[in-house]
Amino acid sequence: MMAPQDIHGRGEVDSQMAIEESMASYYARRAAYYERVYCKPERQSDLRAIEVWLSTHFEGRRVLEIACGTGWWTLHGARLARRWLATDLNPETMAVARAKTMPEGKVEFRAVDAYTLAELGDETFDAAFAGCWWSHVTLARLPSWLENLHARLDAGARVVMLDNSYVQTSSTPISRTDADGNTYQMRTLDDGSMHEVLKNFPTPQQAFAMLGPRARDPKWTAFTHYWILSYSLA
Repeated sequence: MMAPQDIHGRGEVDSQMAIEESMASYYARRAAYYERVYCKPERQSDLRAIEVWLSTHFEGRRVLEIACGTGWWTLHGARLARRWLATDLNPETMAVARAKTMPEGKVEFRAVDAYTLAELGDETFDAAFAGCWWSHVTLARLPSWLENLHARLDAGARVVMLDNSYVQTSSTPISRTDADGNTYQMRTLDDGSMHEVLKNFPTPQQAFAMLGPRARDPKWTAFTHYWILSYSLA
């Protein structure tokens, strides 16, 4: 007979797997028109400023990008990088990214599980970037995911997390909050299907608390529709 704690643990794993599978299905079906979100008029000022910021922040670095999606941020972040490895497990979004003209000789795409990074072998990097990924990781899993990411980075590595701020006039409303504090949105695709999407909106203090002991001098840069969390590793 399975012990009560084993049943509880298995339930948490099953729930996490269900969320991951649902998110993968949603973004695969949305891949062809995902970048419409970057056409919203009210977000243009933020986007132009962030694109400039990213293009200089990784100069000369060997960068690991987590969950690159359609490569919107890849194109800008990799401009001055020494090397940029863009990773994702979704072939539909990766196909959009691969079709773009990227900085020549710098960007490589690879299918990699963002949670385990097992496909990287023993590779290490001196920088990491994740755009609009933090918000899709459950609060319970964030610390272990960050620890796993940091284990792939050299001392002194530069880390940048970029994600959405909640703006009532632009963001999809929050549909529910679960027992662990994760928030969700109900989103409708062009085919009329509705999908529940995990989407967390941390405060600076909440994000800093998640980082772990290796994170040094964390900085939170707030835009109207986006936020950037940047730090280096001890």
